[in-house]
Amino acid sequence: MVTNTNETEAKYDAPAEVALPGLSRLPRVAGISGPDEERLEAEYYDTTDLRLMRAEITLRRRSGGHDAGWHLKLPTGPDARREIQLPLSEGRGQVPPELAGLVRVHTRGEPLHPIARLTTRRKRLALLDRTGESLAEVAADDVSAQTMGGTTTLSRWHEVELELTGGDRQLLKAADELLRRDGLRPAGRSAKLERALGAQLPGPASEPPLMTPSSPSGDVVLAYLRAQTGRLMSLDPMVRLDEPDSVHQMRVATRRLRSTLRSFGKIINSSGTQRLGGELKWLGNVLDGARDAEVLAQHLAANLRRMPVEQVIGPVQARVQGHFAKPRATAREAVLAALDSPRYFSLLDELDGLLADPPLTGRAATPAADALPVAVRRGYRQVARRMRRARRAPAGEPSNVALHQARKAAKRARYAGEAVTPAIGRQAARFTRKMKKLQSALGDHQDTVVARQAERALGVSAHLAGENAFTYGLLFELDVSDAGRLQVQAHRAWKRASRSRCRRWMG
Repeated sequence: MVTNTNETEAKYDAPAEVALPGLSRLPRVAGISGPDEERLEAEYYDTTDLRLMRAEITLRRRSGGHDAGWHLKLPTGPDARREIQLPLSEGRGQVPPELAGLVRVHTRGEPLHPIARLTTRRKRLALLDRTGESLAEVAADDVSAQTMGGTTTLSRWHEVELELTGGDRQLLKAADELLRRDGLRPAGRSAKLERALGAQLPGPASEPPLMTPSSPSGDVVLAYLRAQTGRLMSLDPMVRLDEPDSVHQMRVATRRLRSTLRSFGKIINSSGTQRLGGELKWLGNVLDGARDAEVLAQHLAANLRRMPVEQVIGPVQARVQGHFAKPRATAREAVLAALDSPRYFSLLDELDGLLADPPLTGRAATPAADALPVAVRRGYRQVARRMRRARRAPAGEPSNVALHQARKAAKRARYAGEAVTPAIGRQAARFTRKMKKLQSALGDHQDTVVARQAERALGVSAHLAGENAFTYGLLFELDVSDAGRLQVQAHRAWKRASRSRCRRWMG
């Protein structure tokens, strides 16, 4: 059985046999349970070149204590990680396939093996509220560590760890102030494994330079590509875990990467990224299948909630759920198959290669303020052409197709604006916001177009099954009405986005 939790904690260096200060003074703490003493044995797993460590991921097998088992910790933000737990398996050195799959985006076929063994003597306290519920756990640890591999090193240290179990960050802040006043200091290394490996660890990543209008254009574009590549990889395990909205977010990261390569082909040579762009399109299409089925089901469910109860006649909700159940399951299978495919890992390798050795053009050295607005302007002009075409298109399918094409152009212009905003600043940010509003209106309009096709199919199926199809007709008409409103909204958004003050920075 998999246990999935969020972990928020802080660690401190401490002298041996440290006496903890009066923790009962902390906010909401009404009592303290313990101390309970434990002996913990943990083996940590990684690739030979420490790929998990580089990604701030921890994978271990722990015996002893109240949470014995396999633990995988994935970063989710400052001082916060997602922890996935599995019970101990019989094969001591075999990483459970469920956990190995969640880090495959980093390992990509490289074997996982033990890199360190830690023994911890722990005294554990539980901080309780008035009802006896746990707010936090405080552990005083005496740690002995042994690295494993070609060479072995031994080390020993003491630390105090505070982990929230039901309390909030206010409690964490108050505890931090109390422990600091008592002489404890934040640990130089947040994880025991980092401390054990010491000099074997890769050097800290350099801080990204601050982007300004005078920054080289290539640096600005590469910084955006690097951020989106990191975002894509961090979302991989969330998609595998079927976390809400994870497919959508991964699809957005994929689209941003592809769009940036297309928009800034005169900064990063487009001929050198053509194949990668095609592979990103493939991945985006796979994710589209899962996301589109999810969005359409949510769209119909939301419209059903808008309707008076007396207008929902027959097993409408059950039919809608059943209609999308198989496509969603099939789409998810396709996504998981893609994420385990050599083609996907090859795509990731290409992204790594692009960032390590980008095919920069001569214009990449040009200051951002001189070269980048030109690329955004090209995207803006494409939106302008497509919005004019949409306004002139006959009502019905020609108009729907034209608006859909305008939406795709607005999306590319928005992503181009996002990429240059760190260097260009407020003007680019304002343009990006305007493009986002236009894209959102056009995207909602496209949802009504696709939904009407599904509503017609559902109505026909209900009729053939001897059910009343009245509600499906109402759903159809509701989307017709929404489409008209959204079309007007989109043209208004474009009118605001095309004002000279939103685009004069492009030259």
